[in-house]
Amino acid sequence: MSMPPPPEPPQEPHQEPPRRTGLTVGLAFAGFFGYLIINVIVGLVAVSIGSEVAFGVAAVILALVGIGVGLVFVRLRTPWSFGLGLGLMIGWGLTSIVTAGFCTGLNPQLYA
Repeated sequence: MSMPPPPEPPQEPHQEPPRRTGLTVGLAFAGFFGYLIINVIVGLVAVSIGSEVAFGVAAVILALVGIGVGLVFVRLRTPWSFGLGLGLMIGWGLTSIVTAGFCTGLNPQLYA
């Protein structure tokens, strides 16, 4: 007398990664330009105050918005949040590179 084979475990449906659609690309551009607007507002406030502490706080705020919020949006993995998060991070990175860290507070020696 032979034993019946063990039951097969239930298979989970395969989950595909979120699709990168035109909506995602458009929202990446929106996130990029949104970061630039936030950068201008925070930068103007920091320059109007004019103290070293204000520049430090502005640098932290800009990094948290660009990288922190961007990473949170990317981790949500919905098409709209992925695009916005990617745009915020691209905006922070490009602004840091193009302005040599002046507009994102990475190079405080430029403020002297």
